[in-house]
Amino acid sequence: MKTTQWLNESGGIILKQFRGLIAGTTVLIAGLVLAGCGKSSTQSSKQSISLMQTSDLTSLDNTNQATMPEFNTLTNISEGLYRLNDKDQPVAAMATQVEKPTNNGTKYTFHIRKTAKWSNGDPVTAADFEYSWKRSLNPANNPVYTYVFSGIKNADAIIAGKKSYKTLGIKATAKRTLTITLDHPMAYFNKLVAMPVFMPQDKTFVQKVGVKKYGTNAANTVSNGAFKISGWTGTNSSYKLVKNNYYWDKKAIKLDQINYQTVKDANTAHNLFTSGKLDDVTISGVTAKNLQGNKNLKRVPKAWTYYLQLNQRNGQPLANQKLREALSLVINKRQLVNQVLADGSTAASSFVSPGTATDPTTGKDFSAETSTSTARNVTRAKQLWAQGLKEAGISGTVKLSIIGDDQDVTRNVAQFVQSQVQENLKGAKVDINNLPDKGFQDRKTTGKFAMSQWYWLADFADPINYLGILTSGNA
Repeated sequence: MKTTQWLNESGGIILKQFRGLIAGTTVLIAGLVLAGCGKSSTQSSKQSISLMQTSDLTSLDNTNQATMPEFNTLTNISEGLYRLNDKDQPVAAMATQVEKPTNNGTKYTFHIRKTAKWSNGDPVTAADFEYSWKRSLNPANNPVYTYVFSGIKNADAIIAGKKSYKTLGIKATAKRTLTITLDHPMAYFNKLVAMPVFMPQDKTFVQKVGVKKYGTNAANTVSNGAFKISGWTGTNSSYKLVKNNYYWDKKAIKLDQINYQTVKDANTAHNLFTSGKLDDVTISGVTAKNLQGNKNLKRVPKAWTYYLQLNQRNGQPLANQKLREALSLVINKRQLVNQVLADGSTAASSFVSPGTATDPTTGKDFSAETSTSTARNVTRAKQLWAQGLKEAGISGTVKLSIIGDDQDVTRNVAQFVQSQVQENLKGAKVDINNLPDKGFQDRKTTGKFAMSQWYWLADFADPINYLGILTSGNA
């Protein structure tokens, strides 16, 4: 299924004090945040912080995760060769140091720390990295993040089904020595390997619990990072991360515990924040509007684009290009970000977020160079709609389903899109389906939708990170 025509905003606001709010958003995204400080128990010296997740965890198998709550959790419980510091620069993590490539920039040799251990006491080895990376390209595991391996030797051929995942350019040449070979030099490689998908997996543990059960609950998850997960059954909405006593740098970790809670409604989030039950929340809509004067509210720009995925499979109404263009033109994106979201997001004029990269030949922001108009044009939309219906041989009611997750903000956006389309495009009937994550993903995978609300948050600062997902066959 191909995807085109984006509806994106960026913006967001953060409340930063010893208590705050965060407002997540869509389109070119920022976040509205209320953020506070963690708590110190009155019974002990333990330090904890309570944070909000926008949806429940579905998996902590880094082979198959791709949502923000999972990313948030994995970056706290797992660690790759490098991690990113507060200046967004790679520093040594499981690797003993930041390595320079050889062979004209195509070969990296890493040495794994002797003190690196998993939360069950197993040593972290070079083989754990090789096992994890190759699992992430093994078709039998239904991997979802394969594209980011492009540039590593044989990855493109593996993704295309022309070579075995076993030929990927990563090899444990000794217990703690890892060699990675690239097809070509990659300027962003050091930041790339800090992503969760490139983190190792304890091969012994994974095979013991079974690849189908690994990462499905706390008991079937093992960590090599600063924390380990506790109290997660695989379906519950609240759980905690506790300090991993086997972590190689545990003396640097000041927090003893992170409490996570799923909250899907902005007003509920605000109430939990004001009552001291959450130290950080995301807000939008009416709640965000009412808190504009709050001294703790801050806007946090994010490299995030929210858009509508349109089903272009044969037999689908939106397989027609003119119908897709009509949808894009009939939606008032500025009203959406200002009135529905109200969280600092802006109407996106490019699929690539501003500030992602600068064109070295012109010195201009790549997003600005690829911008198009965000203006609404109902007259033109109606013309294209009529022409598209005639070309596609469609008469009568045009049924369009729009699916999304079950967050409050997602419902609000869907209702706005529904009203804009039904009020202005003759015969259009939009059915809204907001579903829990698993049901939502199942509908997307099987193609049972016309429009799907989704987002892309950049993994690394290069336009290809956005543009690469708008290609046929990209999972």
